[in-house]
Amino acid sequence: MESTVVSSTKFNAWFGTNHVVKDVNIDITKNHVIAVMGPSGCGKTTYLRCINRMHELIPGATCEGKMMLNNEDVYEMHPIFVRLKIGMVFQRPNPFPNLSIYDNVIAGYKLNGIKMDKAEKDKIVEQSLSRAALWKEVKDSLHKKGTFLSGGQQQRLCIARAIAMEPEVLLLDEPTSALDPISTSSVEELLHELKKNYTIIIVTHNMQQAARVSDKTAFFYMGELVEFDNTKQMFTNPRDIRTQNYITGRFS
Repeated sequence: MESTVVSSTKFNAWFGTNHVVKDVNIDITKNHVIAVMGPSGCGKTTYLRCINRMHELIPGATCEGKMMLNNEDVYEMHPIFVRLKIGMVFQRPNPFPNLSIYDNVIAGYKLNGIKMDKAEKDKIVEQSLSRAALWKEVKDSLHKKGTFLSGGQQQRLCIARAIAMEPEVLLLDEPTSALDPISTSSVEELLHELKKNYTIIIVTHNMQQAARVSDKTAFFYMGELVEFDNTKQMFTNPRDIRTQNYITGRFS
């Protein structure tokens, strides 16, 4: 039986009076990659940011409805705890510029005042970089700045930083849009490995990417969740005419 990790019920979000996410109901199962796609301004990134309570950091942003993580209401948890359990990787690689590769990986522990001895830190750094498929490339350069890496390596470093905290869910907001095709391919390959340990939700404007990396796809349009289904089913036989029009390029 597949277990639900993240679910939302009648979930809505606003920027001031602008209603950007409308009555979204969704159940996301453990160890799956879920792609969230739709045209620009359809609410997909806002919805993603609501999952780990980053939406509320924007002045005037509000939301209502239920957002659950393992049957606990995310909006009744402490926001720091939520973001430890639900890691996030952004559109552009953003390693901390003044920190080494090593310190970037364990930054979450330092920021949260979690004390560890060197052996524990070393283990977390190696394990996280290995899971992000970066260890072999950087193991001899751990004390160089993270910004010394290529764009694709920087994004994998950001993934390593997110998974170092052992989250249950990993949110990725168009993580390859600033990368070249080779780096994009390496990040996509990585997602197949990561889903063994994490549930992954990836916002993408690239339909081919959604088809390549995801088990299920959610299609958003004008703030509504129009359709949510197995990716293959959605791309070959969508149920809603709006999904079909988007996939076939009748609107973008």
